[in-house]
Amino acid sequence: MKSVPNVTRADAVAAIRNPLAFIAERWTPDPRTVRRAALAALVMSVVIVVTGGAVRLTGSGLGCPTWPQCTDDSLTTTRAMGVHGVIEFGNRMLTYVLCAAVGWAIIAARSQKPWRRSLTRLGWAQFWVVMGNAVLGGVVVLVGLNPYTVAAHFLLSTALITVATVMWQRTREGDAAPRPLVGKAVRQLVWFLVVAAVLLIAVGTVVTGAGPHAGDSSEVARIEIDWETVAKVHAVLAWIVVTLTFALWFILKAVDSPASPLRRTRELFVVLLLQGVLGYVQYFTHLPEVLVGLHMFGSCLVWIGVLRVLLSLRERAGAAPDLPGPPAEPALAAA
Repeated sequence: MKSVPNVTRADAVAAIRNPLAFIAERWTPDPRTVRRAALAALVMSVVIVVTGGAVRLTGSGLGCPTWPQCTDDSLTTTRAMGVHGVIEFGNRMLTYVLCAAVGWAIIAARSQKPWRRSLTRLGWAQFWVVMGNAVLGGVVVLVGLNPYTVAAHFLLSTALITVATVMWQRTREGDAAPRPLVGKAVRQLVWFLVVAAVLLIAVGTVVTGAGPHAGDSSEVARIEIDWETVAKVHAVLAWIVVTLTFALWFILKAVDSPASPLRRTRELFVVLLLQGVLGYVQYFTHLPEVLVGLHMFGSCLVWIGVLRVLLSLRERAGAAPDLPGPPAEPALAAA
């Protein structure tokens, strides 16, 4: 049995002053560990969106009627608040799990040798987005589930997914300057796809804000617009995204592009088709809660798929993550 090394006073002071540097001096994670940490943060960013949707779909948005406490007299839910209080408080507790996942990603990135500053910055960006969204979530409760704040809450969660996806991708790359793998016209087409996907997600929040799932059984303000009309606009945007994806796949095949962009485009196309079928089924079955929740999960997968297509259009040379190679210089800028 190995003896535990003595911790000197200097070690304790160093750990207090800069705990990340203290850990980094004593731990070098395997590249797979760094990738898994980044993936864990991405998975949790999706989980928190899905569980937040469950809060709304079960009418538990005001299960804890105040913030940061659950009630005026209790930090946690009480038995009198019933299942709605448990659901809402449980979602709040998952924020700490998300913070732990993001913290692990930050520590792993900071401890990697050589240190890649860009990865650490992406990790910290996730942390601050989580903190900002936690405060915004509190505002959502305090203003009685105002639909515009609810929409902003979801969009900020989408921003978190964006940063987490970029960090996960960057753990699989080197630190050289990005080199495009496709021509300018293809890159422009993909940016049109990205813009269309952003509009699709934004209009989706309007559908939610005007639709029947208000988030609580009490009287909750709604966006004063016909939700079915907005849903049709949402469907049109979805078809635009599908068409752009198919056009991109066709062009990549025609120009004999590298395997990665073609594979990512094919994966996105499959996810879009499944999401489209689910969207039409939920519309014609009058928006059952389970299908709406699955559709929210699908929207996260669609956005991640769009980002992966965009990131596949370039490569960053450097040492392969799982193979020995020359040390790379720390990147000074985020992706």
